[in-house]
Amino acid sequence: MSNPRNRRDRRALGSAWDTWLPARFFHVATKDVRFDSQTENYRPRGDQTLSRPPLTKRMPGRLLRLAKPARAGEFGSVLLGRRTWRAFGPQPVPFAELSTLLNFTAGVQAWAETRTEGFVALKTSPSAGARHPIETYVAALACCEIPQGLYHYSADRHGLTRINTINRVGVRAMLPQQPWYAASGAVVFFTAVVGRTMWRYPYPRAYRALLIECGHVCQTFCLTATWLGLAPFCTMALADSAIERKLGIDGVTEIVLYVAGVGSRPTGIDWAPKADRQRRSLKPHLIRSS
Repeated sequence: MSNPRNRRDRRALGSAWDTWLPARFFHVATKDVRFDSQTENYRPRGDQTLSRPPLTKRMPGRLLRLAKPARAGEFGSVLLGRRTWRAFGPQPVPFAELSTLLNFTAGVQAWAETRTEGFVALKTSPSAGARHPIETYVAALACCEIPQGLYHYSADRHGLTRINTINRVGVRAMLPQQPWYAASGAVVFFTAVVGRTMWRYPYPRAYRALLIECGHVCQTFCLTATWLGLAPFCTMALADSAIERKLGIDGVTEIVLYVAGVGSRPTGIDWAPKADRQRRSLKPHLIRSS
């Protein structure tokens, strides 16, 4: 049965998404789904009626073994140390660390002059045509020197503008079935200003760029947070319309795509993949020598 809200969304997207028509239907059809055990297509983990796909792919033929990766150094430790956290310490997120995290993730780092468009922004993540459609909003829940509230991050001025109130109860409502994230210090919402990309690329394939670029930005966020000694997370299980209303965006010209966040790390734990904070062991993957 068609969702009345989705029918309204299709009408609203109408002329604004005319050149991205197939993408419009996909976007609306995947918006505001339920993320609980009552979902119609929910399947318990490990359903025996389906065979589990292999976790890796192996091709027939001779394998040319490569040299072992150089894992020593800071970059390797950050990349290998990146994990999704679901438990957080009581300490607020330090002001300096949050400032660095936002700048490295979403801030303009330089301007490049072009012959056809003038100056375009350069950031730490790639963007098709340097359009950089991704915008960043911060729900500050426990951050040093930042009053609790909902803020927009200014990419070119490196600052926060307060746009709304927010609390942990509100965050829980925005992230269905994931109450542990409300205990973090800051929740970050990544949106896309559709027109920035559509202006350069009017064909519907360019919708992929919004999704891919948001992934670029979020990975930069998680790696930077790891480097800063924070506990990052990211999730796509989000209540689209509720978030868009709270951010004051229309869900047509600007849409929410992804949610991330950080908190302080719990003491005495190398990684907390579950909210119970129990220690989890990792089995290293060993690469055979050539």
